[in-house]
Amino acid sequence: MSADNAPLLHTPLHALHVELGAKMVPFAGYAMPVQYPAGILAEHRHCRDGAALFDVSHMGQLQLRGADAAAALESLVPQDIIDLPVDKQRYAFFTNAQGGLLDDLMVTRRADHLFLVVNAGCKVDDTRHLITHIGHRCQVVPMPDHALLALQGPKAVVALQRLNPGVATLSFMTGGDFELAGTACFVTRSGYTGEDGFEISVPADQAVALARALLAQPEVQPAGLGARDTLRLEAGLCLYGHDIDTRTSPIEAGLTWAIQKIRRPGGARAGGYPGSSVIDGHLTVGVAVKRVGLVGLEKVPVREGAAIVDAHGSPLGRVTSGTLGPTVFEPIAMAYLAVNHAGLQHEVYAEVRGKRLPMRVSPMPFTPHRYHR
Repeated sequence: MSADNAPLLHTPLHALHVELGAKMVPFAGYAMPVQYPAGILAEHRHCRDGAALFDVSHMGQLQLRGADAAAALESLVPQDIIDLPVDKQRYAFFTNAQGGLLDDLMVTRRADHLFLVVNAGCKVDDTRHLITHIGHRCQVVPMPDHALLALQGPKAVVALQRLNPGVATLSFMTGGDFELAGTACFVTRSGYTGEDGFEISVPADQAVALARALLAQPEVQPAGLGARDTLRLEAGLCLYGHDIDTRTSPIEAGLTWAIQKIRRPGGARAGGYPGSSVIDGHLTVGVAVKRVGLVGLEKVPVREGAAIVDAHGSPLGRVTSGTLGPTVFEPIAMAYLAVNHAGLQHEVYAEVRGKRLPMRVSPMPFTPHRYHR
């Protein structure tokens, strides 16, 4: 049961997860695999060295249809959607009137529609947000009849091209239609691990057959939410509801790179989205706090919620994500700090079980991205 006692939803792969020995946990209203018998550490390392298969069918998939869809979506996000080429993908985010983040999402331009993937915990609100604000300008089409698989790792392309050699022609943040295991799928070369990889939208009734075909490849092993979290943290990627939320602006979150120049102050299509005046102000005059990476100087993990203080014990911020990085072999974390404490190599302290542990501000990602560009 979920926290509100509603029955947990199942993805189309639920029975397969159980068959494979997964430990299932509640997540965003779904029963999801947190790990398989090999364990989180092994799954993490296999993704870095081989290819890991994740079930991300709890995420929301939607289409926006109609001639005005791109301009309509652009009225809700600070990204350039109108000029996005066909089969190109872009990271975007919904903002509120205060410049905070309602959700982050992926947008892909198709020949006759926009394809959106939104976070599981936000998909009901996101769908309502789209219908309320732009439903009169375009058709908002949820896709509950589709599952979503993520195949991630340096050998993902080796495994996937056995099912269709054409996938190797994709580059990072592009997509296309491919037949996989006898099923028509939409594939993007993207993911949430910092590795090369693919996300595959597949009809729900064919998801198990495709997952089995992928797991039959010698490079591929299943991986759960635990490894997905440690992988994305090493890659310096935000988790909505933890590292970003309605109280943080994209500039505070270090996401300025995701706002194209045409949408910034002075650009031809600047503003026009919720909170644009606040975000434009942050872009122009700066922010008081910013998201930073932290590396621990002692081999003790620092978890979400740990207070960050200075040498005198004065509060500076709080950890939003933290773990002992399985690839980097040291404690890593993300936190929001005042800009005068956010310089690289600046030393701060995390309070863990009554002890003050030294940490240094570090560049992110903690481990290099290996996208196929």
